[in-house]
Amino acid sequence: MTSKNPMSGEVRAQTQAHVEGPLKAYAGQKPPSPGWFDEAIAHPYETHRIEVEGAEVEYLRWGDRAKPGLLLCHGNGAHAYWWAFIAPFLAKQYNVAALTFSGMGDSGTRELYSLDIFAKEQLAVMAHAGMNDVGEPPIIVAHSFGGFVTMLTGALYGDRLAGTVIVDSPVNPPGRQGGPPRRLIRPHRVYPTLNEALARFRLAPEQPCDNHYLVDYVGRRSIKQVDGGYTWKFDPKIWKRFDIGDPAERLRQTKCRIGIFRGEFSAIFPPDVGDYMFEVLGRNVPVVEIPQAQHHLILDQPIAFVAALRALLADWDHSRPHRAVG
Repeated sequence: MTSKNPMSGEVRAQTQAHVEGPLKAYAGQKPPSPGWFDEAIAHPYETHRIEVEGAEVEYLRWGDRAKPGLLLCHGNGAHAYWWAFIAPFLAKQYNVAALTFSGMGDSGTRELYSLDIFAKEQLAVMAHAGMNDVGEPPIIVAHSFGGFVTMLTGALYGDRLAGTVIVDSPVNPPGRQGGPPRRLIRPHRVYPTLNEALARFRLAPEQPCDNHYLVDYVGRRSIKQVDGGYTWKFDPKIWKRFDIGDPAERLRQTKCRIGIFRGEFSAIFPPDVGDYMFEVLGRNVPVVEIPQAQHHLILDQPIAFVAALRALLADWDHSRPHRAVG
């Protein structure tokens, strides 16, 4: 059954032994992958770790630091490598960074998490990556949970940004369920082998994804070795006393350009939610639908997503009077 909760996250720690994901069939072997993907993940990048409010935050960086900045942000329970096969397509025109929020991936953990803390992590990574040192402000592109963080960043610090792109992060109309996921705070299950952990890796909200090589790529980087076996990297305590606030009001308060992307068949972002967000933003925002994509559109239709994002960014770039376009 698919969750309708817009904050339900990208990775689900499985607790039932019988639940298996699409990687079970590969018995620990990597699925076959196309050439474009192999070339993308072979593209050179840097890995950095910085301290933000007492926790280490990891980020990856591609391209020339002298180019305009583009920060890529993942969803709940995910990590920067969700963007590692997307970023190289953007690195010719931009100084691209993908962060891993605290409590997820290989970043450090906290006692308590908040959207405000995550927004500060975005600002810190952009500063450390040199995005504030060029002639124009950066742009943030953020998927799912990362989009909710970015709505706050746009409302509070949008005067420091050239724009935000919110990717399948639904702001529901009044009366429709939303907010953080309702789940018990309990330790992750530990699996005896990496292969068994991979076999339990699934997307959340649950959906099919034909690109098993992408599911495998992000899945392997979602697992860590611990005493007794392997388990998920993300901190199960992230949602302890977590408050999402009013995302609709944050959209209204955004101090920079904003674009909205949604998957054509996203279970959590139906067309009427896109219509509502269009109205909230004064009917003056592009709402881009990625064909044949569900919520995890970066995995479902990566090339179509890149093409649509490039088109939007090029349109924004050409309309900036202060930058010559060659």
